[in-house]
Amino acid sequence: MNELIVLIIACAILGSGVGFLAGLLGIGGGLVIVPILSMILLHFQVLPAEQVVLVAIATSLASILFTSTSSAIAHHKNGNVPWQLAPWVMTGVALGALISGFFASLLPANVVRIVFAVSVVLIALKMIFSSKNDSQTLRSLPNKGLLTLYTSITGGLSAMIGIGGGAVLVPLLTFFSVDIKKAIGCASACGIVIALFGSVGYISSGSQYFTLKEGFAGFVYLPALFGIVCTSWFTAPLGAKATHHLPVSTIKKIFAGLLVIMAVNMLAK
Repeated sequence: MNELIVLIIACAILGSGVGFLAGLLGIGGGLVIVPILSMILLHFQVLPAEQVVLVAIATSLASILFTSTSSAIAHHKNGNVPWQLAPWVMTGVALGALISGFFASLLPANVVRIVFAVSVVLIALKMIFSSKNDSQTLRSLPNKGLLTLYTSITGGLSAMIGIGGGAVLVPLLTFFSVDIKKAIGCASACGIVIALFGSVGYISSGSQYFTLKEGFAGFVYLPALFGIVCTSWFTAPLGAKATHHLPVSTIKKIFAGLLVIMAVNMLAK
């Protein structure tokens, strides 16, 4: 079988799991896509090893544009997207993601890898300990200016490590007493913005390194993008439905363990 077809099939299998997680937890799926896609690209020798992580991150962001759209539509139908809050959050993450995407090519691959791994571990620890915190302390949301600032930092970090932002944004919103389901719905919608503006940056900054004839749009590897999206679009709504039936705290613990394993693997590679 043609190696390119096998690569697309492998990415389609990856996309099916990523889509479900995106709908379930409001994450774009980049925390899973980046390390696994990096291994796929290395296995098929698509490009030199030192460029793999950057291409995996850019391709992850591009796929999140579609996955988060599907997830957000499903959450909107369930009434879980707080549109009175979302515009301010979206503005912040858009600014952060756009800036991060344009500066990504200036960072050494090892720096990107370390930032990714450390961020994943911190997010995993936050997931674990937040599930144990039963405090009912109510915290008011900051004013709109501060909220935009906080979320711009979230968007920048998310775009830098190729994730949709939910893994960072959901803990931030729940810290300010936003209902977990509303936070997940808002994160799904914001994932669209992070992915869109982040992808623009990665495509623009990568256009001098790769060409469309090689299968790239900037740093985005199109065959892998097609494979991921062709399944994640359909599994994301399933995850959104499962949010109403499965214990999110338990899923977060399991997912946190998976993140730690993948972070260690990323550093080892």
